[in-house]
Amino acid sequence: QVQLVESGGGLVQPGGSLRLSCVASGNIFSIYTMGWYRQVPGKQRELVAEITNTGMTRYAATAKGRFTISDDNAKNTIYLQMNSLKPDDTGLYYCAAHIPPIGTYNNWGQGTQVTVSS
Repeated sequence: QVQLVESGGGLVQPGGSLRLSCVASGNIFSIYTMGWYRQVPGKQRELVAEITNTGMTRYAATAKGRFTISDDNAKNTIYLQMNSLKPDDTGLYYCAAHIPPIGTYNNWGQGTQVTVSS
């Protein structure tokens, strides 16, 4: 059982930056990977970035080169640094954790809204 709380969303202009944070609590040592999902109306939820418990990272094609996922184990926190933001980056961003033996992401935060607009 893990609890996830996101923060850092907001309204930014195209080309701007945001850093999302997700604080995990509970049985955090059971987490295998953590990631950031984006959900927009009318589209399937998309995995934007993820990081394993060994520090390996993976990005969606739309995020690679602009977004960076990182972790701070001392703070039980992961981050998503988003630079050069585009309107298409707009969406509700969810922090998620994958806890074995279930083979999918099975813990979710409440979401934080990111809106990129001028």
